[in-house]
Amino acid sequence: MKFVCSLAFSDPTDCVELARTADECGWDAIVVSDHVVHPERIDTPYPYTPDGKPRWEAPTPWPDPWVVIGAMAAVTQRLRFITGIYVLPMRNPFAAAKAIGTAAVISGDRVTLGIGAGWMSEEFERMEQPFERRGARMDEMVEVMRKLWTGEMAEHHGRFYDFDRLQMSPAVNETIPIYTGGLSKPALRRVGRLADGWFSDLHTTDELREIIGTLREMRTEYGREDVPLDVVASCRDAFDLDGYKRLEEIGVTHLQTMPWVFYGSAGDSLEQKRDGLRRFADDVIAKIEG
Repeated sequence: MKFVCSLAFSDPTDCVELARTADECGWDAIVVSDHVVHPERIDTPYPYTPDGKPRWEAPTPWPDPWVVIGAMAAVTQRLRFITGIYVLPMRNPFAAAKAIGTAAVISGDRVTLGIGAGWMSEEFERMEQPFERRGARMDEMVEVMRKLWTGEMAEHHGRFYDFDRLQMSPAVNETIPIYTGGLSKPALRRVGRLADGWFSDLHTTDELREIIGTLREMRTEYGREDVPLDVVASCRDAFDLDGYKRLEEIGVTHLQTMPWVFYGSAGDSLEQKRDGLRRFADDVIAKIEG
């Protein structure tokens, strides 16, 4: 199992030092999240809480994923960077492909693209992208970006995007893995059809077991049962070595967490976060790997 630290809600000015610490003490990856704006009024219900309200307040910082990944990549050697989740369909596919591909190149191929269809119609409106049919557009955007990342002349004539031969440089050196999020049937089916992995919300071990079973069925349906499936999971009932081993047994490949909460800290300071990274690496990661 690989261990990934989420930097959601963290002070952006802490990210470089946190990445440096994680790289030094054995973490496998850093996860960065994505929002562009927080409208004062949000009528769209948030799908992952009982009351439909987001888990954060308006002042919560959301640094641009590709800017902060570039900064963290510059001070690390082996740490991987995962977006969890980048709201792809509220972007232009050419601008997104350029930013993602550039981050992959300058990081030495240490980028994994986690994408989702998004949930907040108000944010799509501010980004001047249609909220309707966003899932279908995202699927086609993946196809478009994979063509652009080759660095060769490419053309595309699809339902949402249509262009004649053109070329985008720099080309990526290695294939960029793509994970998708979401719990709806179309979202899970997308994992079966085109993704390399799935990004969970907060779940129990039993819930994860059921979802992973569904994902495997979907991949079999699309003839991809022999393609490795990565699962990045945040779990509500696994807090020790035995719990993490049970997750690995059901198919979780990456555990996502904020380690400082295990040591009685809300992570209010940079030093609290760095201490949490180090202690979790000693107490868990070293023992799992050993």
